[in-house]
Amino acid sequence: MAIQNGVPAKDLRPRRVWYLVAAVVGLLLAGAGVALVVAAVKDTVRSIDTDRSFSSGESRTFGFVAGETKAIYVSQSGRGHVECRIPEMRTGSMTEPDSTFTVTVGSRTWERVFEVKPGSSGDYALTCTSELPAEFALGDKPEVGATIGSIAAGIGCFVAAVVAAAAITAVTAVRRSRHRRRLAVASAPPLPWGPPPVSRMRRG
Repeated sequence: MAIQNGVPAKDLRPRRVWYLVAAVVGLLLAGAGVALVVAAVKDTVRSIDTDRSFSSGESRTFGFVAGETKAIYVSQSGRGHVECRIPEMRTGSMTEPDSTFTVTVGSRTWERVFEVKPGSSGDYALTCTSELPAEFALGDKPEVGATIGSIAAGIGCFVAAVVAAAAITAVTAVRRSRHRRRLAVASAPPLPWGPPPVSRMRRG
């Protein structure tokens, strides 16, 4: 049994189990942060149908749903000029996005180059070409705001984990120290009461 300043550690409050609570809370929050970040990255990677990618100059038929926006991605070694067309789809269905968006899947980096919003559902042949050797793939329109929000929430969980664990540990340590001092004072022997003894001298 550990004794500090004459006070058994088991008698101190709050109990040392709160240090374990601090560690568990920190781990849970950190784990939640990791899960949020990983989920955001996986959702982004899975949004591109790389299994049905095709080379420059080739055509591939995809199913489109009216009003549902899809994105066309290209993976190439440089900034070659890219052109895509869907002859059966009405004019204006394919547009260039206002911003850039890239995703790295394995050893390939995919860049969004066009967005397609069909007016009617059906299967359409997509043909794309590039000045450079390139691979093309169709995917979902990236939800940039949702992705950033998930990553920010994950980072927030990491920060909360550190703050919560540190706060619980600090409060527990301070309260145990104060309780130790109170117990030490209460268990100290009482001071002698009354005036000090008077020394008398005899004359010979």
